Amino acid sequence: MRVFYSIVFWLAIPFIILRLIWRGTRASAYFNRWDERFAIKAAPGSDKPLIWIHAVSVGEVEAGRPLVEALQATFPDHQLLITTMTPTGSSRVSKLYGNTVLHCYLPYDLPFAVRRFLKTAHPAFGIIMETELWPNLIHHCQKMQIPLVLANARLSARSAAGYQRIAKLSKQMLQSFDLIAAQSQEDRERLIALGADAHKVHAVGNLKFEISLPASLNEQAEAMRSMWGNRPVFIAASTHEGEDEIVLNASRQIRAVFPELLLIMVPRHPERFDRVSALSQRAGFKTLRRSEQGMCSSAIQVLIVDTMGELPLFYGTCDIAFVGGSLVPKGGQNLLEPAALGRAVLIGPHYFNFNEITRQFLAADAAIEIKDSESLANAAIALLKDPQKRADMGEAGKNLIHRSRGASQRLMNLIKRHIHV
Repeated sequence: MRVFYSIVFWLAIPFIILRLIWRGTRASAYFNRWDERFAIKAAPGSDKPLIWIHAVSVGEVEAGRPLVEALQATFPDHQLLITTMTPTGSSRVSKLYGNTVLHCYLPYDLPFAVRRFLKTAHPAFGIIMETELWPNLIHHCQKMQIPLVLANARLSARSAAGYQRIAKLSKQMLQSFDLIAAQSQEDRERLIALGADAHKVHAVGNLKFEISLPASLNEQAEAMRSMWGNRPVFIAASTHEGEDEIVLNASRQIRAVFPELLLIMVPRHPERFDRVSALSQRAGFKTLRRSEQGMCSSAIQVLIVDTMGELPLFYGTCDIAFVGGSLVPKGGQNLLEPAALGRAVLIGPHYFNFNEITRQFLAADAAIEIKDSESLANAAIALLKDPQKRADMGEAGKNLIHRSRGASQRLMNLIKRHIHV
């Protein structure tokens, strides 16, 4: 099965290159560093033994922050290498850690590429964040006797059904891990059902609950909001294709009750910045882009955040936060950042990528599920009319986060028990 998979991957290379070119037309960073993607360039090396962490993009990089800090404290004689797959993930690694860690793209899962990467990096052990299962990568780690940890592993029912179609290969991959740290007991059971060794799979909680925001963030957010005047602020964060129209339509209904509303839109992918800005303007809204550095006067109705790394700041400025990827079947995005800032959170019905977290927030009355433009508008209007309800939701969210911490320490204890370096 793995050989068949490798042949298909080889045949797909022209399409992979075309996709890189297509994405490069939208985000120029995709034109760069192809030598890393195909392991033509050697992986970064160090005089110290390496610990390798793979975090696909921004979400996994953020989730891995407490783990990185714990690894640096526990293994001071080791050098950390963090790999990502996207330019946004790469940029976030650089911003968070600077020169304190090594970084490169993880090559595509071609046998020659992963062999070269692993031979040049030669990590003492590797940690793969969430459920990023690449058959050749895992196979060659096992062949080279590189211990592997699957950290913060999650497996939705939908994903489990997909892996079940390649049951034999899935079982081989999962049994290659020395340790699997699942987010929940439900995730643990699904992983075991797919063939993982039960004694190697532990439910430790979700690393994303270990969220840590700068102490100065609230102060910066208050200073920014003070420049906008006393107007209600509603943010639609990490929106995906198909959601922007829904949010803009909802904002019309909200604005009928709150004429001074400022809608902040933060598209999930940089290549969509231009499109969302144009969409807002065509819809007749007075629109400003963050990158224009213009004054967000009372006349501005929609602010498009087309910069990277500023989402927490804008969460801090809002009264209500809608978390995107959930009104369309993309699986939702992480609602912990607005919750950690004490904001009332709205989320659509498609949150399967963050199922456990979202269900906990809904059960704790720390979030409200909406289903369409009308319910989004109605929920936002009700919350803007009721400051106490917003405050209660914000407090419930912060309390839930506080009670759910500790996953990183539990994971580190398991790494020390299972991994010998």
